[in-house]
Amino acid sequence: MYMVIVLGNLGLIMIIALNSHVHTPMYFFLFNFSFIDLFYSSVYAPNMLINFISKKNIISYMGCKTQLYSFSFFIITECYLLTSMAYDCYVAICKPLLYNVVMSPKVCSSLMLVSYLMAFSGVMVHTACMLRLAFCDTNNINHYFCDVFPLLKLSCTGSHISELVVFIVVGIDIIVPSPTILVSYDLILTDIFHISSIEGSSKTFSTCYPHIIAVFLFFGSCTFMYLKPSSTGPMDERSLFCLL
Repeated sequence: MYMVIVLGNLGLIMIIALNSHVHTPMYFFLFNFSFIDLFYSSVYAPNMLINFISKKNIISYMGCKTQLYSFSFFIITECYLLTSMAYDCYVAICKPLLYNVVMSPKVCSSLMLVSYLMAFSGVMVHTACMLRLAFCDTNNINHYFCDVFPLLKLSCTGSHISELVVFIVVGIDIIVPSPTILVSYDLILTDIFHISSIEGSSKTFSTCYPHIIAVFLFFGSCTFMYLKPSSTGPMDERSLFCLL
């Protein structure tokens, strides 16, 4: 599965980079999406594969921290990238004549820069919270990689402040993009329903329904994993939703 992810994303990145005909805003965001997905999967999959072969589920302290910060960076970036892609779909379908003006290269680059800056600021907040915790008891992480809540459960100091910070940061990263996505797709669906031809409306909808599915799975799993108190529900359920 990891090889399929690597080869699929690398292939898509190379095709978009080498083919000048697809140097459009939609493929620009898709290029970045593949890039993020490639490194997002590489944060934990190689270590998992090594553990499968060696049959020793071991990770160093620095390796665990690196995994946590890298995972947080890419997952927050993906939140805002999906928002930018929803806005791109809205402009392409509802404002086609203004598409090249509204979604100029400068605007697309600015949207990506904002996504990375929001991710960097979120990671810095998580870093500050995790560094103040002490781990002096068990070192068995009940998860398949180093995530926030499994590590908070191992802390022998008060983790209530860190847990509150997680809720605030994740809440911002879900609540801020959600209205943009919902409004974009509300306007898109309204525009599609006004198309008289069934074939035309279905063809238009087919261009954005994969993104709708991705948004639903991504934000749904993030909400379940991080907007619940760590004491609510077993960690195994969080691990299952994290696979989505």
